[in-house]
Amino acid sequence: MKQAIYTAEAPQAIGTYSQAVRAANTVYLSGQIGLDPATMQLKEGIDAQIRQVFANLRAVAAAAGASLDDAVKVNVSLTDLANFGRVNEIMAQFFNQPYPARAAVGVAALPRGALVEIEAILVVES
Repeated sequence: MKQAIYTAEAPQAIGTYSQAVRAANTVYLSGQIGLDPATMQLKEGIDAQIRQVFANLRAVAAAAGASLDDAVKVNVSLTDLANFGRVNEIMAQFFNQPYPARAAVGVAALPRGALVEIEAILVVES
């Protein structure tokens, strides 16, 4: 059985997907870009977008009864891999050790001209 997760504290889906889906004790957080949930406008600059992405992911995790500390895998997409170091620095403000496994890839483009998109998989208590 799967359950869709929704919160007004993160941007509404801009396509045919859920903010997250819980299946048993696993929560799959959809990719988030740096949209402010109140305005649905993209934050300006890479640092602001990274922070907003993690805030959005944290809000969706909370709606699932979890936290980012429950993350076991994070996937990062960047339009410029030169920003990889900024992701590391800002991610450390949102996650505690042990950190989740992670992949980071460079992509040609992201929705709405975003500079970064991040998705995560959480494992939570049943």
